Amino acid sequence: MGMATLLIALAVVATGLYAGFMLIFLTGVMPALGRLTDEQFTAAMRRINEEVPRGVFVSVMLASVAFPAAALAVPEDDRPGARWALLGAGLALVVLNHLVTVTGNIPLNNALAASEQAGAADREARAAFETRWNRLHLVRTLLVTAGFALVVSAALV
Repeated sequence: MGMATLLIALAVVATGLYAGFMLIFLTGVMPALGRLTDEQFTAAMRRINEEVPRGVFVSVMLASVAFPAAALAVPEDDRPGARWALLGAGLALVVLNHLVTVTGNIPLNNALAASEQAGAADREARAAFETRWNRLHLVRTLLVTAGFALVVSAALV
């Protein structure tokens, strides 16, 4: 097995874990939180926003970017289609997904945290957060899933 093949295999694992996390959050965590009271929802979401961007999640997120990028850096062997799939994955994962996260979800997370410190009502904080955050997260999930599919296609070329 060549270096490019190993890196693509690692990219499949990392992007699959990342896409899976995003999908579970979209289809399980947020619907469950959606059934909570305003006070419970805002408290839970604030704690989640403190815990998620740490250790394992950050490692998987970075690996989902690093392994496809590293595979692109290895001289192309007999799989020219793999390079295009990896470039597409990079576009979906790095540029678009992270752009949505940095310009959309993170500011909403920060505003939710600030509303706690300001003593704002949970009903208003939730109203300003939940629907917009969920829409943005749907976009991120679709982008990461597309990135995963492209990395898998690179592995199959």
